[in-house]
Amino acid sequence: MGWLAEVYETDRRVTQGLAARVPSGLHKVLSAVEETAESGKLWFGAAAVMAWSGGLRGRKAAAAGLAALAVAQLACNGVGKQLTGRPRPPKDWVPHDEADERPDSSSFPSGHTAAAVAFTAAVAPSWPSAGVVCAVPAALVAVERVQSGAHYPSDVVSGAAVGLLGAWLVRAAPGLLPRYLRWR
Repeated sequence: MGWLAEVYETDRRVTQGLAARVPSGLHKVLSAVEETAESGKLWFGAAAVMAWSGGLRGRKAAAAGLAALAVAQLACNGVGKQLTGRPRPPKDWVPHDEADERPDSSSFPSGHTAAAVAFTAAVAPSWPSAGVVCAVPAALVAVERVQSGAHYPSDVVSGAAVGLLGAWLVRAAPGLLPRYLRWR
């Protein structure tokens, strides 16, 4: 079996196992977090709270988080999904009706996960405790994308990698720019 076949088989096993084993109470929490994270609402709200309550540190964290979210969304939805066209996981892998409510866009990579990880990873260096708080819903978003059948686990892992890269780019950008282009 080639490595792509191994990835597909791992995706199938993890998706079927997670979709079948999530207790109904956790399933409701996952759905609520995903709905709140839809279109970045959760992260924009978190940024507003940080900017309002965290002083300069909060404003820096919020700005970095939103910038990283934008970079990750552009990379995933503007480039990644346009280039790959990967279909969503088969509906028969998911033993509940959420598989009927999936988007029609490409499955690869997970934009929800990329946004969640990008925001969290960009916030954490400026305000570590806020980063820890954001990590909880970010992890729940990633799990929800698989258990609902919206994404393969490999889509989520790839989305997380895009998110980390987006956060790194935003945090490193001032040092990467030539001196005459840097903001003061």
